[in-house]
Amino acid sequence: MKKMLKSVVAFILALFARAVIRRYRPHIVMITGSVGKTSTKDAVAAVLSERFFVRASEKSFNSEFGVPFTIFGVENPWSDPVAWFSTAKNILALLMLPNHYPNMLVLEVGADRPGDLARILRIATPNAVVVTRLPEIPVHVEAYSSPEAVREEEFSPAYTLAAAAPLIVSSDDVYAMSNAKRTPARIISFGSAEDATVQVSDVSFYSDASGVAGMQAQVRIDGERGTCIEKGSVGATQIPPLAAALAVAHAFSLSLADALRALEKYEAPPGRGRLLVGKNDSVIIDDSYNASPAAVEEALKTLKALPHVKRRIAVLGDMLELGRYSVAEHERIGALAEKSADVIITVGIRARAFASAARDTEVMQFDTAYAAAAALVDFVQAGDVLLVKGSQSMRTERIVEALLADPADANRLVRQEHKWKQKA
Repeated sequence: MKKMLKSVVAFILALFARAVIRRYRPHIVMITGSVGKTSTKDAVAAVLSERFFVRASEKSFNSEFGVPFTIFGVENPWSDPVAWFSTAKNILALLMLPNHYPNMLVLEVGADRPGDLARILRIATPNAVVVTRLPEIPVHVEAYSSPEAVREEEFSPAYTLAAAAPLIVSSDDVYAMSNAKRTPARIISFGSAEDATVQVSDVSFYSDASGVAGMQAQVRIDGERGTCIEKGSVGATQIPPLAAALAVAHAFSLSLADALRALEKYEAPPGRGRLLVGKNDSVIIDDSYNASPAAVEEALKTLKALPHVKRRIAVLGDMLELGRYSVAEHERIGALAEKSADVIITVGIRARAFASAARDTEVMQFDTAYAAAAALVDFVQAGDVLLVKGSQSMRTERIVEALLADPADANRLVRQEHKWKQKA
């Protein structure tokens, strides 16, 4: 009954969302891929706001519910009847009354199950598409017949583009580049390749008087050069969203100087490599939003590369929805963790495979985020850097919250809404 009700509500939302799109006809930039979608969406929105009236998906509103909520400009009503009534009034007002509606929508889209993106694409057809990354073993693969099937669905928005419409892809992603060549779209690439439209080089840590404070890279577009800087978050993965945003700016004829100035207002979303001050003069890399093999691998590279560290501590929760690839990928990541960390903290049943692969590194194992948080409060020392990462259901942000030097910094963490706090 609950599943049927959800389907009916999704159908009604889609119907009204299509009506809103038909009435106002905004340009739609769609962000798809396996990792980095929310960061890319926020960076793209920051750049396009220089010229357009932009609305972008809130947080990670990328489902058949989240996309209509973005189109309507409303928050998720969850299960609150009053909020749903207010949402209905807003929808009717959009359709029946004059409105100053955005002329540009930046929509993040995601697929948990086969057919998810097909349903979203029946709601909105993009005028431009950004593909973030299509890794070897993508997230949600357990719901699909193969990794190739996941990558094909995640790339599918690009197939709906009109001829010569902008398709923004990473020059470093072999799957994205290969698929892009099968479309009639105008390919605009970003990455380290010499022939990339937005060529990225010299990716490094950005430092200020306090030490490492973010990331930086050199960028080049049509002979113009500049420096993009991301303050407050670390990891090489912080740069592709900025480069993708610069590629979108190029597609819409914004200058590199204007785009870089717009990106000064951008901040990485919560739980994506954010630097936070921890207890006992430790440093936390809060990467607790979610975890896929590709994302954990990149996070471990960051932990290993950080300079002037006493102990590198990797706090790693289960990587979920990997299906038959789960054991092998947990063991593979465990071997990488051993080379990147002085101490490995595992959280969850599947994460025990991290420990089995790390034979020469100190390991502590916990079943829940609560148990890990309680043990780590007195374990961390001055000079320690802790990477905290795990799939959403592992709720590793609870570990970050327990380790904050200033409890007020909790408002900078992911999943701090009341509805999330109520979940077990």
